[in-house]
Amino acid sequence: MGPVEFIVLAFPEEQLRVQAVDSLVGVRRSRAVRMVDALVVTRTAAGEVVAAELDAFEELAGVLVGEGVERLIGPEDVKEAADLLDLGSCALVVLIEHLWAEEAAKGVRAAGGHVAGSVRIPPERLEEVRAALAARTETVRVVREEG
Repeated sequence: MGPVEFIVLAFPEEQLRVQAVDSLVGVRRSRAVRMVDALVVTRTAAGEVVAAELDAFEELAGVLVGEGVERLIGPEDVKEAADLLDLGSCALVVLIEHLWAEEAAKGVRAAGGHVAGSVRIPPERLEEVRAALAARTETVRVVREEG
């Protein structure tokens, strides 16, 4: 099995829109990841936390299909996701397996290596890096034009 990741995708309304799931379905179809489990978690305007399987929503029924679909997201995970939500919002909570990494790991092991560590870079940090690269690119362009 490849690395498994717990992801909370938050949305500003209590109702999850179908478009929110479309990109995940596309990634699943590419076979880069396997959606192991998914839930919709809502924190109502009154603060109540409600969790539901995707199949509870007519428009989302069948999104989690295929071999290996498990019900692994538990009450502690729902609480953790709900703690990240504002009142009157919801989240798509997804447990995915990185299939691409499993294939890469097999090759590394066959060569006598092993995965010694893994760190997920927060999106905020990636934005900082992109901004720095854009500024550097702009500086190089200006220097070339002046030179």
